[in-house]
Amino acid sequence: MSDAAVLRRVVIADDDPDIRALMVIAAERAGVEIAASVDNGQAVLDAIEPGDIDLIVLDISMPGMSGLEVVDRMRAESRFDSTRILIVSASVQMLTDQASVEVRSDRFIVKPFSPRQLAATITEMLEGSGRS
Repeated sequence: MSDAAVLRRVVIADDDPDIRALMVIAAERAGVEIAASVDNGQAVLDAIEPGDIDLIVLDISMPGMSGLEVVDRMRAESRFDSTRILIVSASVQMLTDQASVEVRSDRFIVKPFSPRQLAATITEMLEGSGRS
């Protein structure tokens, strides 16, 4: 089976159900399998535990554990080195701490976003092989 035929697995995480639904639509438009669609950081960690996730589309501001805390926990474990991370947030903190977000994640998109833009970004990120 060629790489083009491999269905990529994605976890979507945002505490706002409407935004999460748009993220799912965008990911489906990009032709990926939605492994999980969750509303908090701990649920993201639970969803990626098997280690077969290609990309996480992750909001920063979530109840309990923030998206950045999720990223920090993932980056501390080498088994998640090939899992790509796309942060999507309207957080003012993200905008003022852009360098920190860029180091922690592979890419980020600022809300509001268009599903078309998000789908294109997901496709771009999954065309590469592993983290850059």
